[in-house]
Amino acid sequence: MQETLQNKTQRQEPGLEDMATVIADFLDMGHVDNIIAMFKQEPAYYTLTGELIQDERFMVRVGVAVLFEELAVCCPDEIAQAVPCLVLLLTSPISSVRGEAANLLGIMGTEDALTLAAQLKNDPDPQVREIVADILSGPD
Repeated sequence: MQETLQNKTQRQEPGLEDMATVIADFLDMGHVDNIIAMFKQEPAYYTLTGELIQDERFMVRVGVAVLFEELAVCCPDEIAQAVPCLVLLLTSPISSVRGEAANLLGIMGTEDALTLAAQLKNDPDPQVREIVADILSGPD
């Protein structure tokens, strides 16, 4: 009986998959400041980045970019935790996902992130190539 209660308690606590939904919903509502605070408190959320930029809602994807622009300034050392999931998306069959991944790597702006983004400079999709060219040309 006690084991069953423990299992129920564990299921009620939100896991990372559940948090991806919560984060996406908050971003969709424009609550980026709340999500920034959450990422500062729990760096494990960086691992959700790949899932978030694949969300079908435009506001979620824009929210992730805004989130990363803020985190790149306030938490530059922690933001690199998103790189492993972004690297996997650089080979996505969906060009918009490749572009989103490259964009976030560009926002990070580290030498390693820019090198990874540069892998897409000859991408078959012209929009992805344009994103990468903008990233590699540096700040305006």
